[in-house]
Amino acid sequence: MHEVSLMENVIAMIDDQWQANPFSRLSVIRLELGALGPADPDCLRFCFDAVARGTIAEGAKLDIVIIAAQARCPACHRISALEDRFDPCPLCANPERQIINGNGLRLAELEVE
Repeated sequence: MHEVSLMENVIAMIDDQWQANPFSRLSVIRLELGALGPADPDCLRFCFDAVARGTIAEGAKLDIVIIAAQARCPACHRISALEDRFDPCPLCANPERQIINGNGLRLAELEVE
């Protein structure tokens, strides 16, 4: 499960933030996950509980926000929603589209006390 290594990286980023700006309690971790992103949200939640144990993130709520995918057509330059990586452009049917949003995983926000 690559979700374990993704969550380990998230916890490492949180630890870096805590080292730079100490806080006493972490209440919410907000991740932005692209609809075509690198992981399954349920798997991330499952892995989070195990990976967070014994860290500053233990006991925090994991909030995952799904970001819709968008792509730009290099032929007609239209930006449109993308449900599947291989969907053609809805305007000109060009099969080659460049994903511009909704393809990644990002640590968006930490709520701390």
